[in-house]
Amino acid sequence: MEPYAEAAPAEMSEISRLSGVFFEPSKAFADIAERPRWFVPLLLAILATLAFYVTYGQRNGWRSFIEEQMQSNARVARQMEQLSPEQREQSFNLQAKIIMPITYYVGPVIGMPIAYLFGSLILLGIASGLMSAGVKFKQIFAIECYAGLTGIVSKILGIVVIFLKRPEQFNLMNPLAFNPAAFMDPKTTSKFIYTLATGFDLFVFWGMLLTAIGLKAAAGKRLSFGGALFAVALPWAFFLLLGASIAGAFS
Repeated sequence: MEPYAEAAPAEMSEISRLSGVFFEPSKAFADIAERPRWFVPLLLAILATLAFYVTYGQRNGWRSFIEEQMQSNARVARQMEQLSPEQREQSFNLQAKIIMPITYYVGPVIGMPIAYLFGSLILLGIASGLMSAGVKFKQIFAIECYAGLTGIVSKILGIVVIFLKRPEQFNLMNPLAFNPAAFMDPKTTSKFIYTLATGFDLFVFWGMLLTAIGLKAAAGKRLSFGGALFAVALPWAFFLLLGASIAGAFS
């Protein structure tokens, strides 16, 4: 008599996956690790990001954002003071009409896949290279894309805040009050401290937690959840410190 073979879990539909990431993450990421598809969550994250920036550009305008950024950076402000009024106006128009729209409208379409690509390669090196977890790149890339669905929630909330706040009160670089930097003055606070504070964000931690759950699901018994969380937190801490140091050095 042949031994009883346990039936494999039924494949989850895409809608079940998308909702499961939020309500049943362990089950959803087990299915994602088994069948690492990534296109739908990546597309949804890009569309949500574009919707957020388009809403900001239409309602608040890019000129106010540029002026605010220049005022908060003493070095840039000094450079602008050295220009003639005509040159300053040309600079504002160039950035408001060309540079900012390209950066924030085209950037997510190209930048988000590249960011997930490099993030997945780094996590692959830590998990499989250093920790011998045996996970594959396509698994990690799919996990990163699905964990990035938390960004859809933050962008929807950001759009709501755009309509609730007056344009001069809205901070595009930190639109939601889910990190310590939201309670700091970006013009007077040290750029190093302010940038560091933005990294301790509820949505960042939520995404990291989901990524760790996915990594654990992909690795199985070869990696503990604590090890998975460490693998995710290590590059986050490194790049946060690097970004804060650069911001402090060029402020």
